[in-house]
Amino acid sequence: MLNGFKDFILRGNVISMAIGLAVGTAFTAVVTGFSKAFITPLIGLATGSVGNFNDAQFHVGKTVFPYGLAISATIAFVITAAVLYFLIVAPLAKVQAKFAKEEAADPKAEKRDCPRCFTEIPAIASRCAHCTSEVEPVAVTLEKFGVPAPR
Repeated sequence: MLNGFKDFILRGNVISMAIGLAVGTAFTAVVTGFSKAFITPLIGLATGSVGNFNDAQFHVGKTVFPYGLAISATIAFVITAAVLYFLIVAPLAKVQAKFAKEEAADPKAEKRDCPRCFTEIPAIASRCAHCTSEVEPVAVTLEKFGVPAPR
């Protein structure tokens, strides 16, 4: 029983996920600190307010609505998402696109129905594999793959 649990915990993907979670938490703390120290005061200067949205609130009766916390959390989220996208996702997508292998087109991938037995055959075929009827290959497919037309 405990051996199965040990195998589960020591699996590579569980450990990688735990490390990713720890790094993500640290990254979130850095971005939140950056947004509180620099971005929020800059927004406050631009809007003419204090710059600290955490204390912004309104009252309805005896109930307090601290809407400034939501504004601060939204700013931190947008900054985190922008940093992750522009510094990690976009560059990684470019690297993956650069090293991606271009798959060769498969001449058998395009299909059509045999006019005699109505089974699916490759568009480039000149004979049906099921009923052995001679069929005319699709000219567009022949040109696409550079195959000479049968005589």
